Amino acid sequence: MTKSPTMHALHTVLDRAMIERDEATAALYLALETTRRLQSQRQQLVTYRTEYQARWTQQFQQLAAIEVVHSYQSFVDRLDHALEQLRSQLDSAETAAEEARQTLLARETRLAAVRKVAAKRSGDAALHTARREQRHGDDMATMAAWHAAPVLVAAASR
Repeated sequence: MTKSPTMHALHTVLDRAMIERDEATAALYLALETTRRLQSQRQQLVTYRTEYQARWTQQFQQLAAIEVVHSYQSFVDRLDHALEQLRSQLDSAETAAEEARQTLLARETRLAAVRKVAAKRSGDAALHTARREQRHGDDMATMAAWHAAPVLVAAASR
């Protein structure tokens, strides 16, 4: 049995919806990986800054030249600036990941709806075919009964 044009179109829409869902899934995984990588970088930088400050705080308890203190403060300022940039990138990545989640949810919902419509149409087509076959069988039985009726009438009249 061949597919009707409607069923063919529905299967095309279903295939496209699955592709879009798969693309949205890949985009979400990429966004989550980017977020994880930025979180890791930020944590490493925070750890480094904490260790650096502890090391130099101990050094400054002894005696340090003012140039060394200025250099230390300048480097800590640069570390803080790098942390601010990473925080901004992380915020953007988290926003992108949330948008990717929402997109995936929308794609999954659309795919489920298309599947439901395709299943209903397929069920409707099967029901229509079954009814047509039943009608055909009923018509054949009626015709057979009509053709057999004159023979039965003639046999009963004897």
